[in-house]
Amino acid sequence: MRRPLAVLGLLVVLLAACRPAGHAEPAPEAFRPAWRPVTLPVPPGLSGRLALRDAAACGGRWFVVGAVVDAAGMTHPAAWSSADAATWTPLRPVPRSPYGEENVLTAAGCRDGRLAAIGGKSGGVHGNPRISTWRQVADGSLVEVPAEFEVFGGADAVNAGRIAGGPSGWLISGNRATGAAAWVSPDGVDFRLVSAVPGLATDATGRPWAADGTATASGWLMVGSVLSSGRTGSAAVVWTSADGSAWRRAVLPGGGVAEDLQRVVRVGDRTVAVGRRGDGLGAWLGEGDAWRPGGGLGGAGTDAPGRVWGLAARGDGVWAVVAGSAAGAGWFSGDGVRWSRVALPVAVPAGSDRTVAVTAAGDVALLLVDDGGRAGVWSARGSWRPT
Repeated sequence: MRRPLAVLGLLVVLLAACRPAGHAEPAPEAFRPAWRPVTLPVPPGLSGRLALRDAAACGGRWFVVGAVVDAAGMTHPAAWSSADAATWTPLRPVPRSPYGEENVLTAAGCRDGRLAAIGGKSGGVHGNPRISTWRQVADGSLVEVPAEFEVFGGADAVNAGRIAGGPSGWLISGNRATGAAAWVSPDGVDFRLVSAVPGLATDATGRPWAADGTATASGWLMVGSVLSSGRTGSAAVVWTSADGSAWRRAVLPGGGVAEDLQRVVRVGDRTVAVGRRGDGLGAWLGEGDAWRPGGGLGGAGTDAPGRVWGLAARGDGVWAVVAGSAAGAGWFSGDGVRWSRVALPVAVPAGSDRTVAVTAAGDVALLLVDDGGRAGVWSARGSWRPT
């Protein structure tokens, strides 16, 4: 019996030798939802190009925010609402300041079917962004809430990033020169800056960066990274707070590579965060105060490895969008551990002048892509779980 076994072994070796160098097994076929383009009407009284920046969904309502750029290059704040993610109606913006009249709405949050947004416009002597918040009122219009310059600006200003709604109000996650920062409000009218406090401030353990936030059953949670003194890579961190004032920072167990958290969502009693893990991307799963690594979802070898554009919770799991081709930029997981590809209607571009956003509710997903010249929105319905 030795001779047949030897011949079989030789055939295996020869076949392996004939395989082209660098050959990899073909990736599983991506799931292909039936994406449909969405038309956003130009708001009354305006004309020009739509510049889209973010999307949100809650309480049976869907929202998209951004601006209209007219022929002269002037921007005008714009937002849209829908009950089914298919037919959209412009919301009436009500600016309360000269800068508000030219705001670009950059981030959207949702609570009880109502929208809140962050808007900004560069101006002043130094050309720094003048930040306002916007809240939807009872008649459906979106009203600017101008803030004192030092709340979002001033010498320590870095960025006001993303906004999230929850049972106790609203949270904006961002950063100041002192380290990570949070802005909290019970009603979306007056936001209070929390920075330079233990947990958020740069200290002997390193410089933190907050990227996203979400409401939890016990308060608020933010995710990001910390660049430790004396090392070149970052570590993934989470912050938790019961009231938005006192924050506790926890460094997550790492795999010996640079890691960060860029997006976070709540899925039932679990929290799912996604970010960079070495040369690729990975998920982390949180239950209470305990966190553990989830599965990987690609990212290595793309034109922007480690970049997460968006993350949203669906009724059947979570989905993420990263930079890449139409067949390689979308990912879905029912549990945060096993991830599968989801084909998108377009490739997802990289670059600082690009915008990509996602949201979802039930079995409906919404994708927004703006490449700096043209903007598009698509929706898809149906379960993404394997049958």
